[in-house]
Amino acid sequence: MMDTTVAAPRQKILQAILWGGFACGTLDITAAFLVYGQFGARPIRILQGIASGLIGSRSFDGGLTTAFFGLLLHFFIAFSAATAFVLVSRNLRFLVQHPIVSGALYGVAVYFFMQGVIRLSAARHGAFSWKMTLIGVIIHIICVGTPIAQATYRLARD
Repeated sequence: MMDTTVAAPRQKILQAILWGGFACGTLDITAAFLVYGQFGARPIRILQGIASGLIGSRSFDGGLTTAFFGLLLHFFIAFSAATAFVLVSRNLRFLVQHPIVSGALYGVAVYFFMQGVIRLSAARHGAFSWKMTLIGVIIHIICVGTPIAQATYRLARD
């Protein structure tokens, strides 16, 4: 027989990760489609760009297959970000007690972490732009950090 005192918190943690990761992934890719669409980028190309982080420029010749791989990779990253936040929040209660502040700060942290990952990846690196950095930070505050922190606050607080 399973100990329900352990199962309930684990279930809440899993729910927070799933909802936070799903919301983050959905909002972030939607924002990417909208923002980069204003600059002429098409959704398939954006997704292939994500895939290019692992497979390089060949991803742009892969059609829907590499676009789908990019989408899977995007959601893997979103669920990883949610998992990290939820697990750290188990020890740093400030993250759960102040979800707006911690979500905003986490969004900024994830943005700069991902910029480092991109620089180390096989993806092509564009020139630095203050405008695109500001847009990226705002998107990550609203679409990444905040939904993850809110899911954690609603589902995994004690």
